[in-house]
Amino acid sequence: MSDNVPLQIYLEEPLRKSAATGRHNFINLMVEVVEKSGFRVEFPSLPATDGKPGIHSLSHMAAPPNDKGLVFRRVYQYPFWQIEAAAERWHWDVAQATFDPCSASPDAARFYRFWQKRLYGNAALNPVRQGYIYVPLQGRLDQQRSFQSCTPFEMLEHCLKLVPNREIHAALHPNESYSGRELAQLDAMVEKNSRLSVGTGDMTQHLAACQYVVTQNSSAAFAGYFFGKPALLFGKIDFHHIAVMADHDDLKSCFDRVSSHTPEFAKYIWWFWQDRCINAGRADAKDRIAARLRRFGWPIK
Repeated sequence: MSDNVPLQIYLEEPLRKSAATGRHNFINLMVEVVEKSGFRVEFPSLPATDGKPGIHSLSHMAAPPNDKGLVFRRVYQYPFWQIEAAAERWHWDVAQATFDPCSASPDAARFYRFWQKRLYGNAALNPVRQGYIYVPLQGRLDQQRSFQSCTPFEMLEHCLKLVPNREIHAALHPNESYSGRELAQLDAMVEKNSRLSVGTGDMTQHLAACQYVVTQNSSAAFAGYFFGKPALLFGKIDFHHIAVMADHDDLKSCFDRVSSHTPEFAKYIWWFWQDRCINAGRADAKDRIAARLRRFGWPIK
């Protein structure tokens, strides 16, 4: 490839300004990789939907504007990143991969303990199971989106119906905006069901104490893995491999299974982050970036 081929990196503000002045580690690494292969990096202020046809692009968390575009985003925590062809996590390569605990490094347990303490301190090192179900909610509570197997309200109803002997705590997302209609329906459910309570936030507290997590595809379920808490998922996502996936033909068995589910949490976290992601803090980060770009046909040296 000849030099000086444009590559547009689409970023929201203030990230665009930070990256354009070389103050973002992972983006700096990507820029070094592509410039070595002859690309000329630009940081346009236009939204990615206005990208020029045929121009290579990298979009932060947003769908690529054309067939030569890719998306990149943080994988739940720094310094882990991924580069993909689609913005939806359930379409990512890792979501299609098979997790084999036997493939994990002997270092997996140490890696897991390090990140338990780094992210959640003693709360993750000394979790308990107090019997209640933690249900982190996201948005659009009365809608079934394409990646969901039912609406969030229906998911709560399943919890109440199929697990009659447990308290259920539903947590509203602190960054979501809920309509008056949604909040009124939640209030009505609480009024009708004494076992149901609703709050906002307090994720770490609930992950340290709950029996298990039920959600559509909230990242709180991934966080729960650091507390040794299994998850029942009613939606598609990239970290589904060790979760119990909701089977609407036999939901009672799914709830029974998740209550005592004990997957290989440490081995999974190592595989998901250290083996399948780009760790921007490691010496091989640029090699992994180059490999991901070549994976999608980019002319990278």
